[in-house]
Amino acid sequence: MQELTNYNQELINRISLIVEKLFQSNSLYLVKLNKQEMIEILVDLFGKFSPEEFMAITDNQLTDRIDSILVLEAISGTLNDLTPEEIKIFDEAVEGR
Repeated sequence: MQELTNYNQELINRISLIVEKLFQSNSLYLVKLNKQEMIEILVDLFGKFSPEEFMAITDNQLTDRIDSILVLEAISGTLNDLTPEEIKIFDEAVEGR
């Protein structure tokens, strides 16, 4: 049980540090995302890895993976923020009109 607690704390610490750095370097994340919510989602996601698998991921690899996830989360609702006129322009551009 102690090993599971240590692993969970390592997971939280490692992910939190990376998320903190990424939020500091990307203003889009600050505007679009809730940092604590993202940490919780990422801890849940990476918690599915075994301790050995997670520890085998280098910090650079983990940063790249987390950054990719944050980008997707940040832009996923972008179309929802558009006005009807902007949506029409977007649709026309996609259709090639």
